[in-house]
Amino acid sequence: MSLPFFAYMLRCNDGSYYVGHTDDLERRVAEHQSGEIPGYTAQRRPLELIWFQEFEAREEAQEAESRIKKWSRRKKEALAHQDWEALRIAARKNGQRSNR
Repeated sequence: MSLPFFAYMLRCNDGSYYVGHTDDLERRVAEHQSGEIPGYTAQRRPLELIWFQEFEAREEAQEAESRIKKWSRRKKEALAHQDWEALRIAARKNGQRSNR
């Protein structure tokens, strides 16, 4: 059995969101939190893990990351709160159709 992969979202100290993917969620969040990963999150600590989803294949996690990165702040917040109705409404407001 293969290891799972994860897409995840962090809320940064400045209120912005960071979306990524990994095969070791606990390690990756710790690396972001410690500043080991240079770039966006290193200057915006402390961070909070607000959403993640497990996938069977890396490609699926990467696709989810790529899709969510393009979303509006409102859609990301709805996903983090698992507010499916707000997510559906935000998708419509962005001119996107929701099938859920």
